[in-house]
Amino acid sequence: MTSALPRITDDERRARLGTRHRLAPGARAVSAEEAVRAVLLLHATDPATVYASTCARLAAPSIDEVRRALYRDRSLVRMPGMRRTVYVVPRELVHVVQRSSTDAVAVTQRRVMLQFLASGGYDEAWLDRVEADTVAALTDLGEATAVQLGEVVPLLRTQIRVAIGKPYEADVGVSTRLLFTLSCEGRIVRAEPQGSWLSSRFRYTIAPPLPAIGKTEAKAELVRGWLAAFGPGTLDDLKWWTGWTLADTRHALAAIRAVEVRLDNGTVGYVLPGDEAPTPAAEPWAALLPALDATPMGWKDRDWYITPELRERLFDRMGNIGPTVWWRGRVVGGWATRPDGELVWRALVDLEPAATKAIEAELARHAAWLAGTCVTPRFRVPLERELSA
Repeated sequence: MTSALPRITDDERRARLGTRHRLAPGARAVSAEEAVRAVLLLHATDPATVYASTCARLAAPSIDEVRRALYRDRSLVRMPGMRRTVYVVPRELVHVVQRSSTDAVAVTQRRVMLQFLASGGYDEAWLDRVEADTVAALTDLGEATAVQLGEVVPLLRTQIRVAIGKPYEADVGVSTRLLFTLSCEGRIVRAEPQGSWLSSRFRYTIAPPLPAIGKTEAKAELVRGWLAAFGPGTLDDLKWWTGWTLADTRHALAAIRAVEVRLDNGTVGYVLPGDEAPTPAAEPWAALLPALDATPMGWKDRDWYITPELRERLFDRMGNIGPTVWWRGRVVGGWATRPDGELVWRALVDLEPAATKAIEAELARHAAWLAGTCVTPRFRVPLERELSA
């Protein structure tokens, strides 16, 4: 007779969030690197997410601390990863993300790039020439924006007419797509942007060489890190998060000898070997997490930390989550900044006085490091729009 699977309850999963994701006051990180490693990596499509996600997990939130790790020490690296998404990745994991996921994205991206160029009458030889000139220019300059590179490599300023004959017909520049392709291939990497910490005008620099690792080993290592931060998770959760095939996902779980556990909804989840035991409960904690934060974007099945009734207010139509307010491992509302920099929030469930007090204290903690900066998420959701108006 087969023994019953170990059970991990939803309460246990929520307890893990407070400590493992560095959200409970007693578990907060002392460095930006520690904060990011707690959730493996950060979504970075929106520059504000990187700073707000990190500061939410720091004992002493600081824009300068995040900037140090990103651009002075370069211990955190901004790169394309799973599903073409841009992430901020701890330096020691860059080769794992590249081999496990970004290499496959790069193949698709190059094919799409060649199709785009062909629509304008340019071929692969033309692309090879422009790429070689761009890499050579970047090697000489050290760092440069797309505009600065275009001054040295005039072909980067090429425009191609797309959607001809349609209402949205337009000229699209080559440079953005070409630089993204080079980034996917691990040949260049984003450096500090021009402007403020909210800017997307990134400079680029030549990427350093990566340690060698096989694709199979890299996939196993990525899953190991994901389970350490997000376990338990289901096969569907991991397949969605990585964007891999079902077969690749299963093979990676088998390679690290992931342990099956039973979840409250009756499905099978996975944890690392030896991680079946309960986590000591953290003190009651509140958190303000930004749009696209790694915690709410870590699983496909989210019912255990956000009730379905709240999703219409907190997600956009593409499945991107907006700024959320948390109490003891559950999403209980949303928050926003107004044009004058004021932070505001709204509960979407009934809260006890202790919860409201803790959330207000967390709001004040965020207001201190934001220092009056208005942050508008790149992907906006209904509640954030209402609150920021």
